[in-house]
Amino acid sequence: MRQTIVDAGPLVALFRSTDNHHDWATAQFKRLKVPLLTCEAVLSETAFLLRSGGVDPATVLDAVDRGIVRLDFSLAGEIEPVKRLMRRYANIGASLADACLVRMSEIHSDCQVMTIDRDFSIYRRNGRRVIPLIAPFDA
Repeated sequence: MRQTIVDAGPLVALFRSTDNHHDWATAQFKRLKVPLLTCEAVLSETAFLLRSGGVDPATVLDAVDRGIVRLDFSLAGEIEPVKRLMRRYANIGASLADACLVRMSEIHSDCQVMTIDRDFSIYRRNGRRVIPLIAPFDA
């Protein structure tokens, strides 16, 4: 079964009804099998963006409690690969969350990443392999 890994953008869009991608995110979450996989760095970004948008940042933790999202990554065991990815994509400003998600896509070979971040169309896993995306743009 193909796993879906979720980035901060779709989570923010889901929980912030005024977000430009809210309808798209809502439709994706309705059609995809949960839980969607993510990492703590994504939850941190999501909470920050929700707060700045006037939404309770704990909303993203409610999604974890309800089984919509599952934490499925331990940075402690993946420091070296994540550092390599951050350095490889330093020219486009890869965040810690982005590097963790790329690494997760390497670990979960049969996966797709749900994102609104166009940088994911540039990122590659395992060197040169395209990361399958669910995105509101043509990937």
